Amino acid sequence: MSLSPWKTAWIVGASSGIGRAVALRLARDGVRVAASARDVAALEDLAAEAGGLVTVHPLDVTEDGAAARVLGEIEATHGPVDLAILSAGIWMPFRLDDIRVGAFADSVAVNYLGAVACIAALLPGMRDRDAGQIAIVASVAGYFGLPKSATYGPTKAALINLAESLRTEMDGSGVTVSLVNPGFVATRLTEKNSFPMPLLMQPDAAAERIAKGLRSRRFEVAFPRRFAWGMKLLGALPYPAFFWIVRKFVSRR
Repeated sequence: MSLSPWKTAWIVGASSGIGRAVALRLARDGVRVAASARDVAALEDLAAEAGGLVTVHPLDVTEDGAAARVLGEIEATHGPVDLAILSAGIWMPFRLDDIRVGAFADSVAVNYLGAVACIAALLPGMRDRDAGQIAIVASVAGYFGLPKSATYGPTKAALINLAESLRTEMDGSGVTVSLVNPGFVATRLTEKNSFPMPLLMQPDAAAERIAKGLRSRRFEVAFPRRFAWGMKLLGALPYPAFFWIVRKFVSRR
């Protein structure tokens, strides 16, 4: 018997990191998980570990029409998706001496427009049913601009803004829009970081926070809580104070 309020979940970006950990967490609660990503071999490994409750649905979110096609396949097999977690993302450290427009375009295509494509596929059915939950995975890096984050942070800021807009649009309906803002989580993406990462969490711990937060249906699930609130406070400071702190404690790292 499922211990979860959801019967079928679609996790985009499930091949590694947070997405993979959440897929395993939901499967343990008896949720049917449709796992999507580009890395088919990693998805198959995930399905094998989950013992039958995770099915593989390869997806490149940048491919035109692919999100709608894959969602159609999932719902034809498992019925309506009542929870979608959109966590596909790439992270490329920004280098001032190597500014490449293509790096920005790739980040926008995957991190932002990839989520938009999935939302565009999901919303018609959820609105017709007047039920469902969409969780957009952004980051505390979207709260404000940070060094080395010029290709990544703006896409996460865009996702935060998108989630806020959609939450307002869905007010009064049965469709819930949630925003997930993790701090540092030990994944293949954060392995690229050459600086200290405060309060670094393991993916399993992050998945627990996400599952609990999404069950509550509150708008923002941000963690670790101390780090997220510290970042919010930093972002609320006047610019002279903000830039002084960033130069002193962040840029020099």
